[in-house]
Amino acid sequence: IKMAGDSRFPDVDTDGSEKNEETEIVVNVGGVRQVFYGDNLNQYPETRLAELINCLSGGYDSIFSLCDDYDPGKREFYFDRDPDAFKCIIDVYYFGEIHMKKGICPICFKNEMEFWKVDLKFLDDCCKTHLSEKKEELEEIARRVQLILDDLGVDASESRWKRCQKCIWKFLEKPESSYPARVIAVLSFLFILMSSVVMCVGTIPDLQVVDAEGNRMEHPTLDSIETACIGWFTMEYVLRLISSPNKLHFALSFMNIVDVLAILPFYVSLTLTHLGAKLMELSNVQQAVQALRIMRIARIFKLARHSSGLQTLTYALKRSFKELGLLLMYLAVGIFVFSALGYTMEQSHPETLFKSIPQSFWWAIITMTTVGYGDIYPKTTLGKLNAAISFLCGVIAIALPIHPIINNFVRYYNKQRVLETAAKHELELMELNSAEGKAASSKSELENLVREGKEGPFQSSRLKVSHSDTFIHLLSEEKHYRTRLQSCK
Repeated sequence: IKMAGDSRFPDVDTDGSEKNEETEIVVNVGGVRQVFYGDNLNQYPETRLAELINCLSGGYDSIFSLCDDYDPGKREFYFDRDPDAFKCIIDVYYFGEIHMKKGICPICFKNEMEFWKVDLKFLDDCCKTHLSEKKEELEEIARRVQLILDDLGVDASESRWKRCQKCIWKFLEKPESSYPARVIAVLSFLFILMSSVVMCVGTIPDLQVVDAEGNRMEHPTLDSIETACIGWFTMEYVLRLISSPNKLHFALSFMNIVDVLAILPFYVSLTLTHLGAKLMELSNVQQAVQALRIMRIARIFKLARHSSGLQTLTYALKRSFKELGLLLMYLAVGIFVFSALGYTMEQSHPETLFKSIPQSFWWAIITMTTVGYGDIYPKTTLGKLNAAISFLCGVIAIALPIHPIINNFVRYYNKQRVLETAAKHELELMELNSAEGKAASSKSELENLVREGKEGPFQSSRLKVSHSDTFIHLLSEEKHYRTRLQSCK
C-alpha cells in the first residue's frame, strides 16, 4: 500500500481527461471490497464515492482527504468504516433508496450516511421512524442524566433562597433523592388513602349523626380527620408551588390541577356553610355543599403521583386513542343496528319492553358488553336470536383492539425500565471516566514534580488539592471524554 509520502502515483490522469463514466474504482471498507463504475456513482455527484472519481487528478492530498488509505497499484481506496452499514448505503446507487438492516444502531447508521455524504431523504420511511424513535430515547436518557446531575450539583453563586427552593423541590418531588424525602412520599400516600377511606366511611348511615334540624351529617371525628388531610394537602401544594422553578407550568400541569380540585371543594363548602346561609336559602346551601363534597373523589387521582403503574397506564391509554376510537366505533355501529332490529322484532309482542329505538340503546349497550342487567329483554324468538348475535358481535368487537392496547402498555413499561437503566449506566460511565481522568492527571503531575525535583511540602499540598476535587464538580464541568451516549450521537 502506497502511503502519502510516496512520490510515485501511477494510473492517475493529471490532465483529468479520463472519462468519468468509464472509470472503475475499487473500494475496500473494513475488508469488504466493492467495485463501482462512474456511470452509477455520478448519479449522486455530492456523495463521497462520486468524489473519489475526480480526486485522482488532485494528487495525494485530495485522495487522503476522502479516504483512510490508497493503493495506487490496485487503484483501491481503503476506509475504516462499518462494512455492514456500507452494504446498505450503496443501495442508493442502484435502487434510489436505502433500507437499514436489523441489528444496526440507527444513530450509528445515520453517522455512516453522513460520512458517505448520502442525504437522509433516501432513507426509507420505516427506517426514518425507527431512527426518530431512537433519537427520542437518547434525548430522554440525556434529559434524565441532566436532571440527576442538576440534583447532585450545587451552584455556589446562587442565593440562599434559590438553594432553599431547590432543597424543598427535591424534598417534595423526588422521593429517591434522600431518605426523609421517601418518608414524606409515603406519608403523603397514606394521607391520600386515609382521606379516601374517610370519604367513603362518612356515607355509612350508622356512623352519621343528626344535627339540631334533623339532617344527617358526617361524624365530627371523621370530619376532623378530613380537615387534617386537607391541611396536609394544602401545605404540600403551597410548598411545591413556592419551590417550583416554573410556576406557570406547575399550575397548568394535569396532576397539579387534580390537586387543586381535591382541595378546593373543602374550602368552598366551608365558605358556603358559614356565609352562604345569609345570602340564600339553607336548602340551596346544603345542596351546593353536597355537590362539592362529591368532587372529593378527585383526590383518588393523586395516587398517580406516587404510582409508576398508574402513570404507565395513563400513557398507554394516550397512545391507544386510535384503538379506543375503533372500539367505540364498532360498539356504536353495533348498538345502533341491534337496537333498531330489536325494536322492530319486538313490536309484535303485546308486552314488549322495547318502547322506542333510543330506549333500546340501553339494552344494546348492556347486551354487547355482556353485562345483561335483565331489566329489558326480548320476548319473541327473532328478538332472542338478535340478542344472541348482538352479544357475540360485542365480544368480538371488544376483543379485537385489546391486544394493541396491552402491547402499548408493555412497550412503554419496558421502555421506561430500559431508559432508567441506561441513565444509571451513563452516570456510572461518566463517574468512571472522571475517576480515570483524575488518576491520570495526578500521576502525570507527580511525575512532573519528581522530574523537576520539587519534593517536600509543595508536592504534598498540590496532591491534596487534586484528591479534594469532588465527583460532582467534575460532572458539571465541560467533559473532554466520550460517553456511550455521545458516541451514538
